[in-house]
Amino acid sequence: MRLPLLLVICWLLPPATMLEEDSPLGCVPRRSVTYHGDNANLFREEGVFNYSTMLLREDVGLLMLGAREAVYALDLNNISKKVSSVKWEVTQQQEKKCGIKRDNLKMECKNYIRILHKVEDDKMYVCGTNAFDPECDYMSYKDGKLTLENKTEDGKGKCPFDPHQRYASLMFEKNLYSATSTNFLGLEPVLTRSTPVTIRSEFKTSWLHEPTFVSMADMPESETSAEGDDDKVYLFFREIAVECDCYNRLVVSRVARVCKGDLGGQRTLQKKWTSFMKARMDCPVLESQLPYIIQDAYRWCDPQQSWKECLFYAVFTPQKTSDLSAVCAYCASDISRVFAEGKYKTPVTIGTSVVKWVMYSGDVPVPRPGACINNEARNAGIADTLDLPDPTLQFIKLRPLMDQAIQPVGQKPLLVRRGAAFSRIVVTQVQAADGKKHNVMFIGTEEGTILKAVNYNGEMFIIEEVQLFQAPEPIKILKFSNVTGQLYAGSDYGVAQMPLATCERSSSCMSCVLARDPYCGWDKAVGKCVRLSSSQREIIQSVMEGDASFCPKADPVKRPNESIWPGGNLKLHCPSPSNLAKTTWERDGAALTAVPHLQFLRDGLLILNASHSDAGRYRCLSVEHSKSGTFTTTVAEYQVSIGPTGSGKGSFILPEARRDGPSVTGLQVVIGLLVVCLLALLTWNFYKGHLPLPWNCRKKSEQSQEQGDLKCGDAQRSALTEDKPLVSVTSITREEAALYAPDENDHPNVNLPSLQFIDDE
Repeated sequence: MRLPLLLVICWLLPPATMLEEDSPLGCVPRRSVTYHGDNANLFREEGVFNYSTMLLREDVGLLMLGAREAVYALDLNNISKKVSSVKWEVTQQQEKKCGIKRDNLKMECKNYIRILHKVEDDKMYVCGTNAFDPECDYMSYKDGKLTLENKTEDGKGKCPFDPHQRYASLMFEKNLYSATSTNFLGLEPVLTRSTPVTIRSEFKTSWLHEPTFVSMADMPESETSAEGDDDKVYLFFREIAVECDCYNRLVVSRVARVCKGDLGGQRTLQKKWTSFMKARMDCPVLESQLPYIIQDAYRWCDPQQSWKECLFYAVFTPQKTSDLSAVCAYCASDISRVFAEGKYKTPVTIGTSVVKWVMYSGDVPVPRPGACINNEARNAGIADTLDLPDPTLQFIKLRPLMDQAIQPVGQKPLLVRRGAAFSRIVVTQVQAADGKKHNVMFIGTEEGTILKAVNYNGEMFIIEEVQLFQAPEPIKILKFSNVTGQLYAGSDYGVAQMPLATCERSSSCMSCVLARDPYCGWDKAVGKCVRLSSSQREIIQSVMEGDASFCPKADPVKRPNESIWPGGNLKLHCPSPSNLAKTTWERDGAALTAVPHLQFLRDGLLILNASHSDAGRYRCLSVEHSKSGTFTTTVAEYQVSIGPTGSGKGSFILPEARRDGPSVTGLQVVIGLLVVCLLALLTWNFYKGHLPLPWNCRKKSEQSQEQGDLKCGDAQRSALTEDKPLVSVTSITREEAALYAPDENDHPNVNLPSLQFIDDE
């Protein structure tokens, strides 16, 4: 019997770091906002789909949006306003040729815009799949109009062939870095730099083994570097683990790194990366021994600090059946240290074909394999990578994988949530009222929602979850603008714009403070929950503790009158202000408990089969716990009375009959017409003899007494049977007659041949 997969790979994976016992595994958003047109500004055009490429042009106040066969220029402040657009469609010949390659999948044989980057002279570089034949072009925006310059270039190695294939790209000083595939089957994954010297990765499984590219980021490591180091480009992806000695294919998360000044080798690794190195990324989550796989990564840097303090926020989902998603953060200095000082893994052949990857313990060549050119290398006469010796190049060609895995900050996730899978993430920083800065995570999900979350010193807290699209469309791209303070989310269906701060959703001071949103606080002067940056007055806020004790006393809640008749039903509404709160009910100051005729609902109280004892003053209370204590607030009050008739918004009362009004008059006219029609119908039936008159019925009754005991109805049926039979039988065989032959005791006998016709009337 084969060993289980978990036992086979135990040497590869460290024990999962257990989350703290008090950390909520299924972190619940405090507030859930269902879809509504006011949640966000929306943009989409009929017949156009896949709005998954974005470029913020804050210099001209535009959001450049790439979709299927179209590029849009939208107003950055209100994306529902289209400023300009340009179509980039494939020809019928291209579509037909693509259909042959792709089994006539017509929708894929379009031009899906995948790359949008700004270049010099305010021009933009745009690439599309172009019916599985990628092309790139330059685009300009002038006088309110988008224009393609028709300077098409081959997009192979820059843009993916398949519109559904994940990719990553980055434009830096006219140099395009791309991670995609170089053939339409997706079997040749590659990391390339297009200019000035085209450099790419090796087509070897030890470099890239069936990868799924996620994102790319640059890191200015040359700034204030005493060693004269080079800038780096980091690539985040997932792939099949070559180092895993197991029966099943194990997917692991990776981060790779190359140097911007890499020119390739002189003989070995010609026009190939000499600085390509990769390492495994761990995001340990409880309940999982298999590694979580990366879905997206976002670089956040404090402009006032060194690049070493930059953080990479990444979202992870499980490989197997689990509904837990996680966010882990990684320090840039930790990643750099693994590449600069870590051990290498090396392949070892066992027998004739089995290859194992183990830690390399031999001598490492000098200069260090995979390192960028620095002052030490220059002093040794190595001005660029073309001068690197063959031993260094041969070493890194065979051993691009590091032995040490990169661990997240704190050795555990910042957020673990049970529910819709995470898909994208962006992070912003905001200063709270107490002067402390907090990083706020905006996380897109596969169900089209946006989570707004913060980690307060190890405490996971989700401020709210907002449904952006009416249909559960996966979020495929997220961007935000510091200029507008807006978040932009794209999906197949359309693109949405929502503000980073939604303070107006909190209607009371307690709700505002318990939301623990670093963007918002309660303004005592105006009595509203406002954004901190928009107010210079005294603000009540407590993001770390959620202390609402400083809130002023709330105004009394309006108490509507509700009445109900004895034995009736009544619902008292009380929507909970928070998913973290628990609602309780009181009647005349005494707490209510659930009994058969008092049902506690999620949004109210239901009184069934009411009696006079159910009258009184009802009050709904919201009880919410925070780190600083328990806070109770009155949500609703009702004065309920029992009477012969009922009225009120929440009562289930039988309506009284209306005795006047146009609808009543119309009803009376209709009833009168129906009575007249009924009388006419009865008269006609009496005239035709279909219905016997009372005196005729009496005469027939007297006659029937002489012939036998037949009642009036029987006489009518007998007459109808004799005069107007319902079944027409022209002939009958002996066998058929036998079927209808009555038993000796059956009465009366039926003469079948007498049935001659059907009375249509």
